[in-house]
Amino acid sequence: MIDPELLFAKAQLHEGMHIADLGCGRTGHIVFPAVRYIGETGLIYAVDIMKEVLENIKKRAALENLLNVQTVWSNLESFGKTAIPVKSLDVGFVINMLWQTADHFAVLAEVDRLLKDKARLVIVDWQKNNLPFGPKPERFVNFSEIETWGRNRGYAVQEGFNMGNYLQGVVFYKHD
Repeated sequence: MIDPELLFAKAQLHEGMHIADLGCGRTGHIVFPAVRYIGETGLIYAVDIMKEVLENIKKRAALENLLNVQTVWSNLESFGKTAIPVKSLDVGFVINMLWQTADHFAVLAEVDRLLKDKARLVIVDWQKNNLPFGPKPERFVNFSEIETWGRNRGYAVQEGFNMGNYLQGVVFYKHD
């Protein structure tokens, strides 16, 4: 359901970038394909709240001899607690995880803290359209509210998009 190549194009990934998959999940669906784009001089942080997920990512990175993949345990809803240097990221990916949080805006505030003054933030989550599966209705992300949040913090909406029939996304560009 999520095409990482499409997300990388929208984020304009390239060699040497420092990026993070915030809520990376068990498979590293964004982490491992992104390594080809950022190259050996780039760095990707795989961030998750589940330690066993991070252990799997760490093992796979070691198996594939990927020295630029770093795992970071974090509860992204806790401001200032993610062990990534402040204002160090060129791109933050928040993919299909906001619906799992109690406070979407706490997560976004933490991600914002980590992004450089000129950076992109890519958010993808479920779109609300009477799906036979997916999150409970009260768990859906309101993308209008997310876009308002971004604009209020100096982001421009680069693009809104659909990712198939079930997910939608937005790309923000921060230009402080």
